[in-house]
Amino acid sequence: MDNFKRKANALGVELSDRQLEQFKIYYEMLVEKNKVMNLTAITEWEEVIDKHFIDSISLIKACDLSGEKYILDLGCGAGFPGIPLKIAFPNLNIVLLDSLNKRILFLKEVIEALGLEKVEALHGRAEDYARKTEYREQFDYCVSRAVANLTTLSEYCIPYVKEGGFFISYKSGKVKEELKEVKKALFILGGIVEDIITFELPETDMERIFVKIKKEKKTPKKYPRKAGLPGKEPLK
Repeated sequence: MDNFKRKANALGVELSDRQLEQFKIYYEMLVEKNKVMNLTAITEWEEVIDKHFIDSISLIKACDLSGEKYILDLGCGAGFPGIPLKIAFPNLNIVLLDSLNKRILFLKEVIEALGLEKVEALHGRAEDYARKTEYREQFDYCVSRAVANLTTLSEYCIPYVKEGGFFISYKSGKVKEELKEVKKALFILGGIVEDIITFELPETDMERIFVKIKKEKKTPKKYPRKAGLPGKEPLK
């Protein structure tokens, strides 16, 4: 726990004993559930700290997480980055969205066990929820750690972001090619790349890149297109 606390401090995040306990319970639930369903290939405590917990809350290096920001974690999987963000920054309002109901049921168990408030876990497809008025263009930030091309992710995520808000993609490795390819999609969807933030996670050699895309104008109603198309036929 001391290592975890120190690494969080290096990001400028102070964790209380209660918050550290919540992370510990989350870890235990994750490892236990992982025995019966595939949630993560990473199960060792120190690795989970670096690759899931610290990585998730490192979002603070890309944006302001003070106040009651409204954040969508799209393709949340086992709850990263949404659950760590909610634990570390209780002020945030978070929506977790995933297409696999088993994951959402697990996350609802986690939310209840940790006593988290102002966090919603939804089962469904990104294309469908983006058509609902209560979610479309409502969020300050849409974040995603999903492994997908930036052009595809932009079509899924930008429709959820309100004008003046941001889509922030967790990336690693070479993103130059993706940044070239995404330009036309961003023009269509109403976004623009505002910043690229590159850094190493505290006390590791693991590089994290945040692509920070600002929503400048409304997204045309026809986006995202129907299921599968953003991945099969990315906007170019």
